[in-house]
Amino acid sequence: MSNLFLLISLLSLLIFHSFITTSEILPFHNGREGEWRLLWPSIGISAMHMQLLRNNKVVVFDRTDFGPSNISLPGGRCRYDSNDTALKVDCTAHSVLYDVETNSFRPLMVQTDTWCSSGAVSPGGSLVQTGGFNDGDHAVRIFTPCNADSCDWVEYPGYLSRRRWYATNQILPDGRIIIIGGRREFNYEFYPKNEDPYSASSGSFWLQFLLETRDESENNLYPFVHLLPDGNLFIFANTRSISLDYNRNRVVKEFPPIPISDPRNYPSSGSSVLLPIDENKAIEAEIMICGGAPRGAFAEAGRGNFVRASSSCGRLRVSDEDPRWVMENMPIARVMGDMLLLATGDVIIINGVERGTAGWELGQSPVTRPVVYRPNGNPDWRFSVMSASPIPRLYHSSAILLADGRVLVGGSNPHRYYNFANVEYPTDLSLEAFSPPYLSIEHKPFRPQISSVNEILMLGQPFSLTFFVPLYLSENLLSVRIVAPSFTTHSLAMNQRMVVLKLVGVSRLTPDSYQLTAVGPSTAEIGPPGYYMLFVVHAGIPSWGSWVKIQ
Repeated sequence: MSNLFLLISLLSLLIFHSFITTSEILPFHNGREGEWRLLWPSIGISAMHMQLLRNNKVVVFDRTDFGPSNISLPGGRCRYDSNDTALKVDCTAHSVLYDVETNSFRPLMVQTDTWCSSGAVSPGGSLVQTGGFNDGDHAVRIFTPCNADSCDWVEYPGYLSRRRWYATNQILPDGRIIIIGGRREFNYEFYPKNEDPYSASSGSFWLQFLLETRDESENNLYPFVHLLPDGNLFIFANTRSISLDYNRNRVVKEFPPIPISDPRNYPSSGSSVLLPIDENKAIEAEIMICGGAPRGAFAEAGRGNFVRASSSCGRLRVSDEDPRWVMENMPIARVMGDMLLLATGDVIIINGVERGTAGWELGQSPVTRPVVYRPNGNPDWRFSVMSASPIPRLYHSSAILLADGRVLVGGSNPHRYYNFANVEYPTDLSLEAFSPPYLSIEHKPFRPQISSVNEILMLGQPFSLTFFVPLYLSENLLSVRIVAPSFTTHSLAMNQRMVVLKLVGVSRLTPDSYQLTAVGPSTAEIGPPGYYMLFVVHAGIPSWGSWVKIQ
């Protein structure tokens, strides 16, 4: 690489970093707005739910009771379901497995109804998918990744003790999964349950907080749930939040209500993230919640009055002795947006509408431009607006972070049944990817490439990895981050988590390659067991993620 090219690249990076600390909502230019790419005009189903697995394949599924999809089950297979409200015999698929590396997909067979269900990945790497509607409301479904084309769903229809429709899942430090709430279910339970009927963990546990925070329809749907570094759960419902000790079924603390008291959970459908936990300094836990719809917006939309969504965001550092919400405003009001942690630790807010709320025909004015938020930026200049997708993503859309740093986006089914014609926003079966600005070609000289890393990282134990980078600037601009992939549905990225690992040191091996030493998560409360994407981030530019297992 010539010295002139290195100089030009360095100058471009300096200009880039100057830009992101001195601009507010001006769009990026020359590759800095990000780029969209259509992957498939149709994968046969609408991507209501998505989960990335450790082999870089994505389980995608819709509900089963909307009639035939646009992709057939293989080998003449059909689904026979006397409980189905649309088709008793259905020879089409309602789930697919998308291969990121080959940009291909194949149909999967799911039997029970997955509408508005929840999920989490077990420590062993299997997707544990829970609840749904009708004959699926007590079901547990397991999808275990394999290298062959024989992997498919395995279902346990009556496993759950309560009806779990619009519930939320969270992986726990001991590897169990907690399943919280659901339609008129003000309680929680665990998977796997203790098969001893006299054991406390074999049934459900009442949670008064969910009853107290229910909406005007007597529901409390898809509460926001995050595992905190102290082992307790942060649970947010509409405007209120608590810290829950689930082992003792005890509320440890109730936090102040979020200001600007618009409800944030379904159908008002804001979104939330647990901001990155940094092990290089004193451990802090901070929640960010953005968007939503004003109180009464659901009823108003039903009468044809589409109220403007909320543009407010709140940050709450729950680890503070006296936590207080700090409020900011997004450049674009948004309901049904998905908040995802990018590989850099920045937050992308994507999908949704500017008016209305979640529900059939209840959203208007699609927001097709994502927004990137930099949590550590100057408070006055944290938001940047990205380039627009040509595809509206309304009710029942979803998005997930991929190991290559892109954001996979799909879905949008704002009508009852598959409605492709004579409507303003047709059901959408496409799949597309958004490449954030850090994937722009101008940053190639600063992009690290991981050469080798241990596949298994132990809690609190040091490990080494080697990486290559054409133009290395400084150890002060280097970090190692692990990201737990989310189960995303209905504006909620369940189990999403980023830990910035403690960096011990860096040494040069050759002119372009380096070895660093870092330390695995200090506790299972900070990094629960399971599979993560590991990124090396240099000068704000991430590597592709390598899969590692925390145990």
